[in-house]
Order: sequence, then structure tokens, then C-alpha cells
Amino acid sequence: MSFLIRVQLPDSPGTLGAVASALGKIGADILSVDVVERGAGVAVDDLVVELPSGRLPDMLITAAESVEGVEVDAVRPYAGVLDTHRELELVEEVAAEPKDGLITFTEGVPKIIRAGWAVVIQHDASGTQPLAASPAAPEILTIDLPFMPLAKATVLDGEEPWVPETWRELGTELAATPLGKPDRVLLVGRPGGPMFRAAEVARLAHLAGIIAVVLDG
Repeated sequence: MSFLIRVQLPDSPGTLGAVASALGKIGADILSVDVVERGAGVAVDDLVVELPSGRLPDMLITAAESVEGVEVDAVRPYAGVLDTHRELELVEEVAAEPKDGLITFTEGVPKIIRAGWAVVIQHDASGTQPLAASPAAPEILTIDLPFMPLAKATVLDGEEPWVPETWRELGTELAATPLGKPDRVLLVGRPGGPMFRAAEVARLAHLAGIIAVVLDG
């Protein structure tokens, strides 16, 4: 079974190798590594690892944190391929079929930023309505979204009163960014975490900005 494990570790030579060795000792196989954030001597990495059947995911935390200075932010099951460098390919897909571009974009975003779901929302005089959603996106027609319209990309507080109870129960981390204009917003959710970091939100905003130009051009 595959898991996504987010770790904070000293940004120094050999530390990631030591984590890989520690995980290898419990039979975990690292499938991919993505640098999420780096600065002030600390790196935040996402590792997709495969754990043999019968092994508990808690073993991943124990193994990783056996390396000095390493902290595990989150561990969650992960299905699918890690598409961390797929932005250009997604932009090309949208440009090739612009009439279906919004759907293509919304379905592609979760794979790129390792989210559980994504939905594009439009806000106008008649209220808020979804324009496109990924297959796993929840129904939002009956949800009041007080952050609309949205001026800039941001992390949303998953404990705010407007957040549905089911999202809270799943520990859903939320982020949103305007898609070309404040009244058209991309909302993404990560049930079970990990939290969205500043570098990820900036990456999401940059991608949404490019897609908006392609869609509205």
C-alpha cells in the first residue's frame, strides 16, 4: 500500500538519505520525493512510499523520526501517480481543447498538488454556483462561502463556521485562489491533511493565473 508522508528535516547533505535508510529498514520503498518548501536551514519534503502488506503506517513515523532533527507532519494513504511536474502538460491540454478546459483543469489540479478534490466556483448576483468539479469533490450548492469573492490565493481555516461538519470530521485542509478574477475561484481540499504551505499556495496561484489567461484569451 502506498502512503504520502510529509517530513520536515534539516536541509543538510545526507539527511534525506538517512531517512530513506531508516524507511528501508522497515521494508518501505520510496517511490518519489518532492521538495515542498525550503528555507532557514529546514526542508519540507513529500515522500510517496510503498509499505508491505501488514505493516502499520505508524511505523513510517517512528522510522522517519528516528533520524535526528526529522519531524513527520502527516501520513495518509496515497493512490495514483505523483504528478509533481505536470503543470505544463495540463496547460497544453487546456489550450488544446478550451471548450472543455475548465473541466480538464479542475480534474488535473488534485494530481499536481496532491489534494483530494477541487472545484471551481462562480459568484454573481444570484449567488454562488459550481462551474466544474473533480470526481471526488463534495456538493457545495447548499454551502455558504463567505470568502467569495476572493482577492488573492490563501489558506482557508477548516474550522470556520461555514465549513461543513463532514469536512471537519475528515480534517480537511483547504486552500483557494482566484481563477483570473475575484468572483471565479478554485477551491481545493485535502481530507486528512497535510496543511497547505505557502510555497504550495503560491504554486497554485501561479498555475491558476496561467490557466485563466488560456481560458479567457
